[in-house]
Parts: sequence; structure tokens; C-alpha cells
Amino acid sequence: MASGDSNRDIARELFISEKTASVHVSNILAKLGAHSRTAAAAAAHRLGVLR
Repeated sequence: MASGDSNRDIARELFISEKTASVHVSNILAKLGAHSRTAAAAAAHRLGVLR
């Protein structure tokens, strides 16, 4: 997600459905209190989850 992958790309990479990827992305956004993928990536970086 942080690299800009779409839900479809994430689903393909993880061998899950696009809907499942969408749900996981939504959960990540909610847990990080982010309103966009960019904000989530920034928050994850600040928290040390991403380098």
C-alpha cells in the first residue's frame, strides 16, 4: 500500500480477493487514523513500521 499499489495489485500479490484487500486497507487506515493511503504511509513511517 505504501508503495502506491492498488487494491487489485495488493490482492494479486497476496493471493486474496480484491474485496478482502479493500477491507484490510480500510482497517489499516482506520487503525492509523488516516484519511488517505498517503497519510497512512506517513503515519506508519513515523511509527517506525516503514523505513
